[in-house]
Amino acid sequence: MQTKNWQISFDPTSSQLTLAHSATGVQIFGRLALEMAEPGWTLDISKDGVPDRFTLRNPKREVQGYFIFAEDGDAVELQLAHRTAQSFPGRLLFDGTIRMAGAFACRTRAPKSITVIQMASGPADSPFNDSLFAPETDCCLQLDSQAPFQLTTIDDGAFALQFALDIRQASQATFAFQVKTDYYRKRYVPYYSPIDRKRCPSAPTGWMSWNTYFDQAGSKENLDEARIGAVSLRPYGLEFWSIESWQDNSDHLPVSKFDNLSGKPYAVQFPEGMKALADEIRRIGFRPGIWVAPFGTGSTEFYEAHKDWFLHDPEGKPIPCWNGRYTIDPTNAEVREHLRELFQRMSREWGYEFFKIDGMSGRGTSYCAHLYEMEPVRAAFKDPACPNPFELCAKAFREGIGPDRVFLACQGHATGPDALVADASRSGADIVAPDMPSTWENILSQANATLNQMFVHNIVFYLDPDCLLVGTYHSLEEARVTATIVSLPGQMMFAGDKLATLPPERMRLLQQTLPVCSVRPLDLYPVFDLVQVWDLKIVRPFGKWDVVALFNWSDAEQEVTCNFAELGLDTSRSYAVYEFWTQSFQDIFMESCSMAVPPHGVRLLAIHEESGVPQFLSTNRHVTQGGVELKDIRWNPETKALEGIVHLVAGDLATLHFLIPDGFSMSHAEVPGVTMGVCSNDDGILSLSMRAEASKDAGFRILF
Repeated sequence: MQTKNWQISFDPTSSQLTLAHSATGVQIFGRLALEMAEPGWTLDISKDGVPDRFTLRNPKREVQGYFIFAEDGDAVELQLAHRTAQSFPGRLLFDGTIRMAGAFACRTRAPKSITVIQMASGPADSPFNDSLFAPETDCCLQLDSQAPFQLTTIDDGAFALQFALDIRQASQATFAFQVKTDYYRKRYVPYYSPIDRKRCPSAPTGWMSWNTYFDQAGSKENLDEARIGAVSLRPYGLEFWSIESWQDNSDHLPVSKFDNLSGKPYAVQFPEGMKALADEIRRIGFRPGIWVAPFGTGSTEFYEAHKDWFLHDPEGKPIPCWNGRYTIDPTNAEVREHLRELFQRMSREWGYEFFKIDGMSGRGTSYCAHLYEMEPVRAAFKDPACPNPFELCAKAFREGIGPDRVFLACQGHATGPDALVADASRSGADIVAPDMPSTWENILSQANATLNQMFVHNIVFYLDPDCLLVGTYHSLEEARVTATIVSLPGQMMFAGDKLATLPPERMRLLQQTLPVCSVRPLDLYPVFDLVQVWDLKIVRPFGKWDVVALFNWSDAEQEVTCNFAELGLDTSRSYAVYEFWTQSFQDIFMESCSMAVPPHGVRLLAIHEESGVPQFLSTNRHVTQGGVELKDIRWNPETKALEGIVHLVAGDLATLHFLIPDGFSMSHAEVPGVTMGVCSNDDGILSLSMRAEASKDAGFRILF
């Protein structure tokens, strides 16, 4: 049958049901079956002339009830009904497939109490998933039923769906499919545009000076740091080296006094000019980036030369903003052309490839997205009727830098046009106050901003929680917390410390976050509570595991519990747990595990279902504990060997940890072409350490 939005067919001979959504191509198909105490019940088409409903027939071929599909716009609901005064026990079963191109399984309905944040790297599933979402088309398919159902990934764009409806409780036995087109655009992101993965295939990584140098880093300081970074961080995956506070008169705050619009560098700190600096950054091995605050200027000279480009109040006084004592009027076409030319110069003539554009949407009227919405300011525009002055700016920035440059909207918001043009967005406030070291309160702010905006990460743009600062002004526990906040969700990782001052264990924290793991949210809604448990589900062709962060946001030690049911794990199974930051095996657990977490601390658990044979547990290399460095790992029952491939960074001592059950004893290990060391201890953990002279994928084999 064909309804307005759905094509529905049921073949009683094969019991095959097919639902197809006409506009989006979403398809649901599979087998319906009856599970009854008395054998011989069947499903059939209508027998009484009433169209668009199907029948439940008992062994005598008598119609005892109906199942129908009720359409309501883009929703269609499978409903059950008894014939009058008849009731019979049983279940209506569905075992089928959903096809939805480019989609992944997720959760779009927030629970009343949020105790766990779930994320995924790879095609991970969770029993809490209630939807499919396709980023390229911004299309969502929501599933809804009072009965439990199972939604699991088969392969790209294909998902298995099973459910059972209690026939006796016909009024409650429903299952609904709701297609929501423009899912983000209608609710959260009016300028929705999926990430351009050709231009920006992964979350950007790099270094920038402001958080520790503030406005005092010139060419020399940036290049000195870059040379250290080339040795200590580039081999691990650091990509960009971004320059801040380079404009004329930018050696001291506030930003509003900087010469933000002329493109003239501060000659004292940047005597060679910006092109020469970009060229040298590239020779060192990084892609050059640059910070710009283009909504205003502090240069009186520039203002006087272009007075009609700026906003004035009714008395003729310039209207200031965070970007400048003089704020640009984007409704003036000459202003937009100047912005395009300025950014084109920085991009094409100077050679910068990463643009951190500051003063974007922000959180108040000092930032122009808000300022431009104020009635007195709108009255000052050259075109007061212009509905979208901030959007005009955003488009001019992108047109200027070009389609191949990476654009970070600093204090960008998913609710504004930043989403249309930017590849990444600063999700929260600065990690430091000017001329002050980072504090625990800054880290808490970073965590809150991450949780609040996680639902758009790696979908609309990559989140930037601000720099990862791990210097000794933080305790080691606090430094681990901020490293986990930044890296476990796969956010942008820009370092900002003076690298030469970092003790080896602090530099190691930066290395353990690189490269960024590709992570997407499973919970597609904002979160406003400081949740303690973050769960990253990792799925690879060779295995799957959970990496779970247990945060202690308080000032006193806490026992933090990881409830396996709340992670969506099968609580009838047993799980091996390894902790990353302390590099310690915890034990085998069922149902839950807990750890004493120090104040302002975090514990990062790798949780693997126990297999009964030697199995991989964790590494010391990356916070995902195998998510980026492990390329393959398999148990060969015929040769009784663990065989795998791990990526080694030149000179880095990488250690892999394995659980060895009772009844197995290592014979020997082989890692051709690298320096190797093996050690084991009394609790059934074998550790294999490797170091290579050059970065490479190294094969290893452990025989038992």
